[in-house]
Amino acid sequence: MEKKASASLVVMTELVLPNDTNTFGNLMGGRLMYWMDIAAALSAMKHCGAPVVTASVDNISFENPIKLGNVVHIEAKVTRSFKSSMEVHLKVWGEDAIHQYKYKSNEAYLTFVALDPNGKPRAVSAVVPESEEEKKLFDGALRRRQLRLILGGKLTPDEAPELKALFVK
Repeated sequence: MEKKASASLVVMTELVLPNDTNTFGNLMGGRLMYWMDIAAALSAMKHCGAPVVTASVDNISFENPIKLGNVVHIEAKVTRSFKSSMEVHLKVWGEDAIHQYKYKSNEAYLTFVALDPNGKPRAVSAVVPESEEEKKLFDGALRRRQLRLILGGKLTPDEAPELKALFVK
């Protein structure tokens, strides 16, 4: 069975409160990563209709801080699925509701594995990308997966032809 990428979209919104900030009045990175993990897990569960666990988190670089009193918008969507895993792309936006402007904070990729009732990996539906952005993310997902597996010691560079093709002519 196939499912549209757009069907897995989750938008999570949070208000940055004093307990969420560091001594500079910025949202703490760990709090944001916690929220990102929740949004991504909800997106993966929406896609596969099963419990999921976080398998990996790619690099997260913070472009702009999100200030105390600002709003955080986290958009999560499954980009591609493999046998039992799903890559989820996240975009994070800060919003100053008083001055009415939005700004990008960061984006990241997280990988989740769907679980059966016994806690073992289970098969997931294929993702059907529709928009140009969804197709671009879908196409890059295999290379990102190969890189994750190489960095995790589960794959050698020689076993990653799509990734290797970027570096060797």
